[in-house]
Amino acid sequence: MKNKTLWITQTAVLLALVVVVQAFTTSFGNTFITGSLVNLILILGVGLVGLWGGLSVALLSPIFAFFFKIGPTMWQLILCIAIGNAVLVLVWWFVLGTHGYNQYPRLIGATIAGAVAKFLTLYLLIVKLMVPLILQLPEPQASVVSATFSYPQLVTALLGGTMAVLLMPQLRKILGLKIKV
Repeated sequence: MKNKTLWITQTAVLLALVVVVQAFTTSFGNTFITGSLVNLILILGVGLVGLWGGLSVALLSPIFAFFFKIGPTMWQLILCIAIGNAVLVLVWWFVLGTHGYNQYPRLIGATIAGAVAKFLTLYLLIVKLMVPLILQLPEPQASVVSATFSYPQLVTALLGGTMAVLLMPQLRKILGLKIKV
């Protein structure tokens, strides 16, 4: 019961943190700042709380962003964003599992693989599927949505992953999480 309560608390804190970061940084109008910090929190979620904590934050954060009006206003994009977030978390989990959080080559590999996987997921789902076939947006709006969910997603996932590489081993040590080599 104690472990379940701790997991719920940690996951809730990460979810609240991601919502606060989105609410605060969205006013800057810079996708790179917001996206990088959100990706950092998603990666820290899987690295500090575990797969289910990371996935919970990944899947719920776009829903909260939608309801708080700090993310995309088209509900059709929410599922795509949640899937992209989940892909990032899953790649980090599969590359590192329950070990490797102090092995910089594995952390760097997770950063690159996770960023490419999230980028490809969002690009295919949103730019190639949703925008032209399902949403059928007028050209100016289609261009903006497509531009937002193309290369900036790769950049923000790489930046979030890079910050995670720098922070993860120290945070796991501070929190007393066992690091298996």
